[in-house]
Amino acid sequence: YMAASVDMSTLSSLVDYIRAGIDAMADKMLIHVTGPEEVLLFSCLNEQRDREYMVKVRAQVPAFRYENFIDHEAFCINVQSKFLDDPDTDKELMLKFAGTVEQGSVSEYGDDGVTQKATVRQGITSKTDAIVPNPVKLRPYRTFIEVEQPVSEFIFRMKDSSHGITCALFEADGGAWKNAAMKNIKDYLEFELADFKEQFIVIS
Repeated sequence: YMAASVDMSTLSSLVDYIRAGIDAMADKMLIHVTGPEEVLLFSCLNEQRDREYMVKVRAQVPAFRYENFIDHEAFCINVQSKFLDDPDTDKELMLKFAGTVEQGSVSEYGDDGVTQKATVRQGITSKTDAIVPNPVKLRPYRTFIEVEQPVSEFIFRMKDSSHGITCALFEADGGAWKNAAMKNIKDYLEFELADFKEQFIVIS
């Protein structure tokens, strides 16, 4: 009989499970990084050409509505709580800009479909037109907490609506962050399981 798989949510849980040697496993096991949010542990093919799936690890990643315009205040709160602070990214600049835009002042600027300008407050009474920063580099939580979160470029857009200013982020790296995250996961597991490398092979 095949064992029922165990569900986990962190890479460290998987490492601890393997190190503990609680369950008997085949001489050769595969750890497959299927994506930035999922890792599977299963056996190689047995004599009946079957595999035994032992563990499914699914990351608990905070949800963010990319490519959707959302309320200005909700946008700022989400960015503050779901994106890492990093001096090499544009998080602070984007939040500062979004927080000083005057309602009813967002407009198209140029003809490239990306650039915008808006009236921003400077001090108590001064106002000026400024270009909405684009593209912006950000480091959102999008993979397991044990590994580095990849930096990606986003198109930051704002628009006026009947309910006030709304903001949106559109991914602009063609999904390259997924490959970077999967490599980070693979590197982490290979390092943590270096003593078991003859039995556990990590693939992505």
